[in-house]
Amino acid sequence: MKTFSKIFTVSTLFSSMLLAASCNIDPELGANNVVLPPPTEGAPAAPSIGAVYSQLNNLVGQYGYQALQEHSTDELLGPTRGTDWDDFGTWRRLHLHTWGPDHNQINDVWSQVNGALFQTTLAAELLTGQAKAEGQFLRSYFRMISADLFGVVQSRPATAPSRGIPDVLPRAAAIDVIITELESAVAGLPAFNGTNRSVATKEAAWALLAKCYLNKAVYKASPTTPAGPYTFAAADMNKVIQYCDLIDANPLLEIDANYWDNFKWDNGTASSENIFVRKNSDGINVVWATNMGGHYNQTPSGWNGFTTLSNFYDSFEDGDTRKGIVLPGYTSQTGIKTGFQIGQVRGPQGQRIGNPIVDLQDRSGNPLIFTRNVSPFFNSEVTGIRTNKFPLDPSTINDGGWGSANDFPFFRFADVRLMKAEAILRGGTATGGETVLSIVNSIRLIRGAALMGATPTAPQLLAERGREIYLEGWRRNDLIRFGAFNNPTQGRSAASEGYKVVYPIPTIALSSNPNLKQNFGY
Repeated sequence: MKTFSKIFTVSTLFSSMLLAASCNIDPELGANNVVLPPPTEGAPAAPSIGAVYSQLNNLVGQYGYQALQEHSTDELLGPTRGTDWDDFGTWRRLHLHTWGPDHNQINDVWSQVNGALFQTTLAAELLTGQAKAEGQFLRSYFRMISADLFGVVQSRPATAPSRGIPDVLPRAAAIDVIITELESAVAGLPAFNGTNRSVATKEAAWALLAKCYLNKAVYKASPTTPAGPYTFAAADMNKVIQYCDLIDANPLLEIDANYWDNFKWDNGTASSENIFVRKNSDGINVVWATNMGGHYNQTPSGWNGFTTLSNFYDSFEDGDTRKGIVLPGYTSQTGIKTGFQIGQVRGPQGQRIGNPIVDLQDRSGNPLIFTRNVSPFFNSEVTGIRTNKFPLDPSTINDGGWGSANDFPFFRFADVRLMKAEAILRGGTATGGETVLSIVNSIRLIRGAALMGATPTAPQLLAERGREIYLEGWRRNDLIRFGAFNNPTQGRSAASEGYKVVYPIPTIALSSNPNLKQNFGY
């Protein structure tokens, strides 16, 4: 049986530790609250910037942050298979938009993000030189995540008394603070040079600034109508274009001729698109991205969990390399293509790389055939189209793939190009003779997709973003901005309430900081 009770236990314990680091809670409060150790006098010690980067680890994995950003959308579903993957309904509630302030993954992500804000604040305010600028970038990144997910950002100076209660910035105010800090930090950051993609660079900061300006209208919306409609200011869209152009000016960044260079095991050197990544080190890897949907009898043995939805799969045309290809040096050894898996599944005999590739069977000895149909509730072991976005190094797969060196990208050049196209579509002034159509077609041409004949509509541009950056942690953010997050989708037949575009603040957090107020609707 494949469940994640062990992951829940470890994650909950870890996030409780982070909450203790990020919030100041009166020891007189009840036992359900996390209590800080006795305070010490004097200013806290400045952390090493390398240690602060480890906060990014919480953004990589099948549980938590990625789940909140993907399972709530039309890209990913966690189906229950008999007794497997029920996990008290945690995945189901995300896809059905039935979460509340008690949801375990929402609680854990809140703790992780606020723990990161504590650590990045120490770096941003106590370090000097380039390390300080890197700390400012990282704090801005986690502030943007907090504003995006929860609608608020807790803030407290690094030198504040250890029992001080954090201030709370609503997202409308937080986005201005984030932009101001990022714009001041850029001067202290190095330029992207192809070898420093795992640290903050000017290009990474510009990519984050483009994200901030592109979503500014969302964050400025009234807390009582967070689903919009949104009004995108032309001035903000021009800032998006400005920062996208600055990134485009770096000759080391271009759309990769091979889409899969950005994700396979050598993407740390092969990619010409990945701007800012979490490097495969310190126990961080992307085996989860393969195993979360892979069947038990595939190689490596998967967890037979998550699937994409057939409507999303059908948005790709045949010939679009993003849908999947026979990858040289990989498919011949593993039996599977990149992208999506549907139909008869093949793999090495005996689940050992190097053996002949054969048709695989399910646990009952029947042909292992992945089907299109899938539900949040009752499924067999073969239902659902599976994903394979991060092909693992075949030389490591007999040992589980844990040694595969795939980096996980947070910001990628193709996303930057599509942000510029969207900003032009929303009223920004085009630069460099480019149009929405020319930008989109320049990407589709390289990806092997048919060129569009007319300027994409907003829904078409949203679909293009889905095809380009699926499973990279941006789908929820995109759907909200395009006004489509609450729409019915497969497995969720009715529209959800508009307030669900913001997650609730966990109950335990409300009891720890009187400045916090629950988000509208919860």
